[in-house]
Amino acid sequence: MTRPKLVVLPGDGVGPEVTGEACRVLDWLRAERGFDCEVREHAYGFSVFREHGRLLLDEVLADALAADAVLFGAMGGPEYDDVPTPVRRAGSVLRLRMELGTFANLRPAVGFPELADAVPFKESVIAGADILLVREANGGIYFGEPRGIETMDDGGRRGVNTLVYGSHEIARVARMAFSLARQRKGRLCSVDKSNVLESGALWRQVVTETHAQGFEDVELSHMLVDNCAMQLIRDPAQFDVIVTTNMFGDILSDGAAAIMGSLGMAPSASLGEPDGDGRRHALYEPVHGSAPDIAGRGIANPLGAIWSLALALRHSFDRAGDAARIERAIRNVLGRGVRTADIAGDHQPVGTREMGDAVLAELAALNDASDAASPATAQL
Repeated sequence: MTRPKLVVLPGDGVGPEVTGEACRVLDWLRAERGFDCEVREHAYGFSVFREHGRLLLDEVLADALAADAVLFGAMGGPEYDDVPTPVRRAGSVLRLRMELGTFANLRPAVGFPELADAVPFKESVIAGADILLVREANGGIYFGEPRGIETMDDGGRRGVNTLVYGSHEIARVARMAFSLARQRKGRLCSVDKSNVLESGALWRQVVTETHAQGFEDVELSHMLVDNCAMQLIRDPAQFDVIVTTNMFGDILSDGAAAIMGSLGMAPSASLGEPDGDGRRHALYEPVHGSAPDIAGRGIANPLGAIWSLALALRHSFDRAGDAARIERAIRNVLGRGVRTADIAGDHQPVGTREMGDAVLAELAALNDASDAASPATAQL
């Protein structure tokens, strides 16, 4: 049997710091849980540009395409102001998702009572919130053509971006979202701007048609994006699975992360279509970005990266039990008041490494306890 393969791309800013903690958890899984996985790490981002004039090398992309999963850190920073736009686009994580064909970006947002003192909402608002936002990730305004900045005859400039979706792009992410909703509470809310945009009208039509093609057991509702933004703040617990466009998903998922107190808590999984053997390309990454203002200070929150590893175990490596174990460890650590600065609330903050230490210690405790009881199975 072929060993599963994970490619690690730490990237820029705090990426190497938080990914390093996720890799420590991975090492623990390999040593203590028998996870026999080949791990290959590559430089990616501005350090590569300085040496090669590109951000993503061909051999790195080839390795990512041959892997079962990619664990990505972060990308970006002020130094990118000097990188030509075509080079940025050719090496961006958007391009990596496109090359991998990972069209469905899954972003969980969970209300943690353990973080009530660090969340900008009443505890009654976040209680019971457990959202999975499915963002279409290979189309829409981020990829549409024409695009660019042009100079007009009168000397003024005009910026152009094209919002375009084909029915097949909408249908495939809708099928993914319906399938995920079926595994959860059985409710899917499709978010669009169908009252203004023709692409939004098509989005609503195709999602409705897809619902009728074998997903009638899932409850479908539709919501305009501006209303959804308000509802995520007012009553996040009303949602189960949300499916929406690339740009709307980008914005709404960052807003939904406030339910957890910080973008540092937020993981993501980008998944492609399974092949005939059930294998699919997949990219896992924390949502928070490179955070250049705190890079190198050892204070970044690694929980989003560690949780992203748990998503990889669940969706790419058929190790749902170990994924649940990591998620339970995260929750237990938060319950003990171990917090990085972004979620400190009333607690004394710890650093990136100390948070990783706490998760590893909790994993060891859960592992010891598993001889007397079954391991945790509930997802965060």
